[in-house]
Amino acid sequence: MRIEHGLHARPAAKLVGLVQRFDAKVTVYDLDTGHGPVDAGSLSRVATLNAQQNHRLEFAASGPQAAQALEAIRELADRDFDDVVDAAQSAQPGGAAGGVALAANGGEAAVAPLAGGSGLDVAVGPAAVVGRDVDLSGYVPGDHEVERERAGQARQAAEEQLLRLRDATAGRLGVGEAAIFDAQAGLLGDVAVLDPVFRSVAQGIDAATAWKQALDSLAETFDGLDDPYQRERAQDVRSVRNRVLRALTGAAEPVEPAAGSILVVPELDAATAASVDGDRVAGIAVRAAGTTGHGVIVARSRGIPLITGIGDVAVSDGTTVGFDARTGSFVVEPDRHAFELTIRERTGERDVALAAVDEPATTLDGRTIPVMVNVGSVQDARDARGADGSGLVRTEVLFGDRGTPPTAAEQAAAYREIAAALGGKPITIRTWDVGGDKPMRFLPQDAEANPFLGDRGLRTFRRRPELLATQLAAIREVAAETPVQVMFPMVTTAEEVAWALQQLGPRPDGLKVGIMVEVPAAALRIETLAAGLDFVSIGTNDLTQYTTAADRTNTTVAALADGLDPAVLRLIDRVVRQVPLGVHVAVCGDLASDPLAATLLVGLGVQELSAVGPQVPLVKAKLRQVSAVDAAMAAATALTLDSAAAVRQRLK
Repeated sequence: MRIEHGLHARPAAKLVGLVQRFDAKVTVYDLDTGHGPVDAGSLSRVATLNAQQNHRLEFAASGPQAAQALEAIRELADRDFDDVVDAAQSAQPGGAAGGVALAANGGEAAVAPLAGGSGLDVAVGPAAVVGRDVDLSGYVPGDHEVERERAGQARQAAEEQLLRLRDATAGRLGVGEAAIFDAQAGLLGDVAVLDPVFRSVAQGIDAATAWKQALDSLAETFDGLDDPYQRERAQDVRSVRNRVLRALTGAAEPVEPAAGSILVVPELDAATAASVDGDRVAGIAVRAAGTTGHGVIVARSRGIPLITGIGDVAVSDGTTVGFDARTGSFVVEPDRHAFELTIRERTGERDVALAAVDEPATTLDGRTIPVMVNVGSVQDARDARGADGSGLVRTEVLFGDRGTPPTAAEQAAAYREIAAALGGKPITIRTWDVGGDKPMRFLPQDAEANPFLGDRGLRTFRRRPELLATQLAAIREVAAETPVQVMFPMVTTAEEVAWALQQLGPRPDGLKVGIMVEVPAAALRIETLAAGLDFVSIGTNDLTQYTTAADRTNTTVAALADGLDPAVLRLIDRVVRQVPLGVHVAVCGDLASDPLAATLLVGLGVQELSAVGPQVPLVKAKLRQVSAVDAAMAAATALTLDSAAAVRQRLK
């Protein structure tokens, strides 16, 4: 199974919906963990099987249509269970981070707001506080038959509401986000959920308690799963629980917040994110950390100002609150005037940056810094405004949906399109960067206990050199026509560099070669590692998580993986100072997309930045406002500080 987060709610719903069309009893068994077999017609049992990416699944069927069911499942599996990648999630620079730090760069919506939201990363207004649970204290139980009827009516009412939400969301945001509500509705028809509910009612338990117990138990099961993304599906279960309980108790649906208010929620479910009026609310503050919840994904796709991980800070309904996701701050009773000034400044920043988007990023004292764009598709390149080229072409994203390896001709055609979309400016093509949080359909990998420390990047292609050879042939072909650089990811030793250069073979004039610096070992021996190369590009996302020993996809510890940690900055400083003479130093990780951090990188001596597309105008505008000398002084001070928070405060 190739799906990045395994058989989570939406692909599980696809499987269950398919199975239920056949007159057959189908079970699924995880061969890698030994879990199961479970009923493939039960959404809760399939979704909590905890089947992860690259696990081998065994399906068995009995009944009149067993053979047809198995053939249909095989076809669905070949299509990766029709899983749809969340556009908002994939758009985040470097993928997901965690905690409050996740929103530090403002995301793509900082420049390109979508329907229903300002697209800014700062908000202020009265708090509209939403509680977690439905109050059941006033529920009056009836006899067994009454409770049974109530339980069924509540299920039907909740399902109808979810299907209406699905249809409305599909029209506004697309089928990917709408599928969330199909999965939620699927829980209400799941025999593994319904059986305990009606069994409890038959034993004399009232309908409200029976539903609450059944769905709380299922949410706890999700909370205990291995994958952080799958754990956050517990939010969906609790959302369904509250919807059913409101139907049972007659409690009103959550009231639309007053105009200009900030919605403060324990966790953000998809229904709230999809139905809240983004033109009416100022923003949403989420107590829970985490970036992959369906609600967070939907809110971001709508351009609603959002901050997560504010914790248990006391907030009363109507109290003025403000947040700045760029700095990770949430304030009760703030200086409202100061926040409004920040909002005007951010709006002005965006407008000014866009007006001067084609001007070079030249500092006040005359140093010009190329600001490139990170792309994962031809459309990314077409949408880039003001970029001086591409400092990172993510080929594993460009061809990530392929079930078979692309040919050299297919790759060359895509690279030409990207170069053409950028007006023939230089492009830097990263060779296949598979592994960790970067799956590739045509190259499934074995499950690993620590995938970020395992078979990643260049390491993988020591075993599959033919795939790398095809890619390098395409790169050489395009490099003979337009300015191209090639770089190899996840390099640790000089021997790996030598092997990569050997695979590259004779290169056409003008083709420059470099490596990614993502591993502390690479930064610490850059003198020998980069000998004979043209450039190095620092990937701050991985360099940060390896330096801080904090998985950036794990919401429990991801806040530790802060690229402004002085330990990370010292490694960047060492690369700049110790790289062999004539080797160009670039940064293509998250830090390059943060305008304030970009000035710090320039101060450290970085010669080129590559940012996510919508941030390019903002980064260029910021660099025009500083002098390289002042940036160097600020960088020297940052290296002496004791925390990322102190660095961020100094930058502010």
